[in-house]
Amino acid sequence: MKSKNLSENILRSVKSKGFKYIDLPSVIEANHIVQRSGENFRKFIFSFIDQNGSELCLRPDLTIASCLRYLENNLKGKEKIFYSGQAYRKSQNKKDSIIRDQVGFEIIGSKDEKNDDKEIINTSLKSLQNIKYTSGTLTIGNVEIFNLLISKLDIPKRWKLRLSRHFWREKYFNDLLKRLETNSDVDPTIVEIDKKRYFKMLKEDLSKVIAGRSIDEILKRFDNKIRDPRGTKKGANVSKIIKEFLKIKCPINKAASELNKFFKKNKINLIVDQKYFPISNNKVSKLNVMFSTSFGRQLEYYTGMVFKIDVKLNSKMVNCCAGGRYDGLISDLGSQKKIPAPFLPQIGKPGDTSNFTEYPDSDT
Repeated sequence: MKSKNLSENILRSVKSKGFKYIDLPSVIEANHIVQRSGENFRKFIFSFIDQNGSELCLRPDLTIASCLRYLENNLKGKEKIFYSGQAYRKSQNKKDSIIRDQVGFEIIGSKDEKNDDKEIINTSLKSLQNIKYTSGTLTIGNVEIFNLLISKLDIPKRWKLRLSRHFWREKYFNDLLKRLETNSDVDPTIVEIDKKRYFKMLKEDLSKVIAGRSIDEILKRFDNKIRDPRGTKKGANVSKIIKEFLKIKCPINKAASELNKFFKKNKINLIVDQKYFPISNNKVSKLNVMFSTSFGRQLEYYTGMVFKIDVKLNSKMVNCCAGGRYDGLISDLGSQKKIPAPFLPQIGKPGDTSNFTEYPDSDT
């Protein structure tokens, strides 16, 4: 089955589940992307200035475009939607296509979290029923559990915010853990730059006022940044707990027991019920169902349950579907209140990269 036919089958399958097809704008305001993902993300988008002086860009992601549609049209209540189209994003890898075809479906504005989670996964499974795969894996993670763990750890609030915010940036997150282990509260490069100024100010009159603060106050604030109240040993222990947590991987029916065993061992006041997970069977539709605490680090806007489906086609493992809950995204884009947005499975076509899903360009 060619990818075009496969995408058509997926669209028909999603429509049969009560999802409504929508058209999405190809051009959106660039500030929606830059303000949320940072200036560094600007190098990945195709932007331009219109006749009114506003910076616009080709949509790099269909999810944000669908959220903007919900927000700009003042929509309220539950909406089940699906869409297909192209996203445009530059890549540092010359082999990656700048045009990515996507099919996605979402439930926005619903408050029935558990049933919505199940519906999205079941719809994803149904959409793949015409793929003749031999085996595969459905991997489930949950960003909310990670954030709950961080909230219980004995570290300053600024560290909790920092670790939660950068969970999705794996390399930088690991650098943060190294800093936590050595009790360094700011980037080592910044410390080196400020050291000379710091020691020079120590020789001055501590009562002298600079920019509204005394030198004594400035030195104390800087000292608090590079040394927080914990001992180095405690910082190293917290880092060890986080690393141990991120190694948990097991069949889905053991997820709660493995997590609770970890919480008890490390004296973390948390308990997870197995009903918390949308699936309890270890096998569905020829797929092994696994839980992984480290999964869910693909996109920064995920806030809860995340999943992906990898199937074996022609002796090759292919990622064919992925999604996650993003309850905070619409409010980040300008909504005055939090809008639940359970999932965005995105099913892509040949040429997609890892953050988007793909299926092969061969017969199946």
